[in-house]
Amino acid sequence: MPDGQPPVYDPNTRRAPLTPITPQAGTYGAPAGTGASGPGFKYDRATLQELADDWKSLADEFRSDLAKANVIAGARGPGKEYASGGNAEMVRTSGSALVTTLFERQQYCREMANRFVTALGKYARAEDTHSTEIKQTGGSL
Repeated sequence: MPDGQPPVYDPNTRRAPLTPITPQAGTYGAPAGTGASGPGFKYDRATLQELADDWKSLADEFRSDLAKANVIAGARGPGKEYASGGNAEMVRTSGSALVTTLFERQQYCREMANRFVTALGKYARAEDTHSTEIKQTGGSL
């Protein structure tokens, strides 16, 4: 190092080049100039199914973690002295908080999965309705 100075960390020298992120599916909100109002998501059928499956999978992971957290919540001290008992009590308290948190996250993921399944059902009903209307006018899909 020049002049015996230690190296100085400069975070700007370690940045990866920025690449634009292109959305794969869906949009948020109403497209400009459509007259539609209000926020919302618009996805195709495959994307809705994939999102529902992803949320279900994440919920299943939390359920698996819950089983392990219950072991922590039931910890016992290795000995009968005060230190072991006190340590085990603190571990059980932490384990109990972990169980509660994981359970809430599992529920949230299941609710999100159900929302996408519900949206998928609405999508299918709307598609069936439009298909019926087209057929009644003599058109075909």
